[in-house]
Amino acid sequence: MEIKGRLIHLLALQTGEGKNGTWKKQDFVIETDGQYPKKVCLSAWGDKFNENYLTEGNDLLVSFDAESREYNGRWFTDLKAWKIELAGTESPATSAPTGYKASAPAQPSSVAPEFVVSAEGEKDDLPF
Repeated sequence: MEIKGRLIHLLALQTGEGKNGTWKKQDFVIETDGQYPKKVCLSAWGDKFNENYLTEGNDLLVSFDAESREYNGRWFTDLKAWKIELAGTESPATSAPTGYKASAPAQPSSVAPEFVVSAEGEKDDLPF
């Protein structure tokens, strides 16, 4: 899933030691646009985030997974960010190289002459 919004609050970085070594978790709150803006708290674990992007006021596009779990009869939901990008910027894979100009879409070249109709609505008998 993806959500787009402005970073409004950056919570304290949490770190600790686990059986697999040191871990870190960064919680942050974004606010969506629209008539009824929503505030959403997400978590980024390990190296899943670029600290430079997590600056209050930045517009972000966050890809995340939602996961719920039950504990003592109560349910808790985590929104775990797995990719954080600045909103409004193109990814390098989709942007064209500098100086590249896209050509017009290819036109079908195998149109049979009997299907070509002139502007006046008459059949065009030319073979080309």
